[in-house]
Amino acid sequence: MTPWCGGSDADQALARLADRTAGIRPIDAAEYQARRKRLVAAMGVAGVGALTLDASRTLTYFTGVRWSGSERLCGAVLTASGAWTFVVPAFERGTFERLAGTEASILTWEEHEVPEAMVARWLLDQGAMAKHLALDAETPFFRAERLRASLPGDWRIGSAAALTDDLRSRKSDAEIALMQRAFDITLTVQRATATILRPGIATGDVAAFVDAAHKACGVASGASFCIVLFGPDTAFPHGVDAPKVLEPGDTVLVDTGCVLANYQSDLTRTYVFGPPTPQQRRVWAHEREAQEVAFAAARLGAPCESVDDAVRRFLEQQGYGPHYRLPGLPHRTGHGLGLSIHEPPYFVRGDATPLREGMCLSIEPMLCIPDAFGVRLEDHIHMTADGPAWFTPPAASLDAPFDVA
Repeated sequence: MTPWCGGSDADQALARLADRTAGIRPIDAAEYQARRKRLVAAMGVAGVGALTLDASRTLTYFTGVRWSGSERLCGAVLTASGAWTFVVPAFERGTFERLAGTEASILTWEEHEVPEAMVARWLLDQGAMAKHLALDAETPFFRAERLRASLPGDWRIGSAAALTDDLRSRKSDAEIALMQRAFDITLTVQRATATILRPGIATGDVAAFVDAAHKACGVASGASFCIVLFGPDTAFPHGVDAPKVLEPGDTVLVDTGCVLANYQSDLTRTYVFGPPTPQQRRVWAHEREAQEVAFAAARLGAPCESVDDAVRRFLEQQGYGPHYRLPGLPHRTGHGLGLSIHEPPYFVRGDATPLREGMCLSIEPMLCIPDAFGVRLEDHIHMTADGPAWFTPPAASLDAPFDVA
């Protein structure tokens, strides 16, 4: 085995890890307030009179409150004049105040009431405004219909996605710092994970280690997700129903991340347990080159789809595809990341969003070889004034997947 792969048991590997969360600075109240001000300004430009935030990551982005959605309305509403309030079930008020602070404006509704009608009354009480209500993109259809029925017929209802996605996509320095720490932790976990591999180990045992390793690095919630695949199973991007155990010569794929102060990491490494075959080396090298093609194409002002186009042109020149056909790249080249593990914009055909400073996206042009193996190398970039910068250094080589290229 290579020096970085195998050789340690789980307890030994965990003992070598240490808390890496000291000194992190969660998003503060001043930044949340600034975000709402930017949203209000954007609403004015767009002619939107009011906007709702459902129990979603967008609610977290503008208020700091993280709440799980259900059939009960729990969120916030604000107007283009800057007035805003939370709207929550009355019996949840005490819990909600712990999250939002007792100074927050909170409108409560009882179980027999129609909360959407209460929102409509609150909006009408605010006085004159553009009669256009923009709804959180994650608002359930039934809730949208109740709001429509509760407002006067001359009100227009649409999606708030164009407003909120634009603001969420451009990360602040504070957001990027949190994501950087989360990525640093997950890369540490990836390195440690390779050291515990042995013939016969099950994917579930590896995933359990990944979770424990994130906790050992100070992330109390552990891994936010984990995909572990061996051998031919790695040709299936998101796994199989009955994963195989590890054997010598298997391709190994580990895709995992964590949440730190609400912000995600998402990192994939692929390598071989034992001496690689010529085919494994060739496909791995093409995957790594495709990452560099994407990085070179990710320039300020370039449409996101141009990055995906550049990658597919390169891969077709190597004999893959075309388009989404296998063997080749069956999905988009990358996705946005932040409060959500997948969020706009996307490196995919049809997404013409221009790349701007602060945007954070994955570069993961996975190559799938049916009945053989797959290779996904996933690192993320953030756009700076000088162009893209990596959160994690891409793998140096198949023989040194945790070294800096």
